[in-house]
Amino acid sequence: MVGRLVGCILGLVASAAASRLLSSLLFEVSPFDPVVLSLAIAVVLLMVLAASVAPAWRAASIDPIRALRSE
Repeated sequence: MVGRLVGCILGLVASAAASRLLSSLLFEVSPFDPVVLSLAIAVVLLMVLAASVAPAWRAASIDPIRALRSE
């Protein structure tokens, strides 16, 4: 729990620092635009879900008794 909180805080600090560095590349968008940040978060979450669905589906389709007997 503490590790996640520290990771979130470090991520926010790093994104604030990176946004100031990259502000010259942003055209007509504020570095702290809530819509852009929300869309970026949504895209990352969708990528995480897409990357985790296939392994979870495969793990759920395995019969536990067969998996235990094979080891």
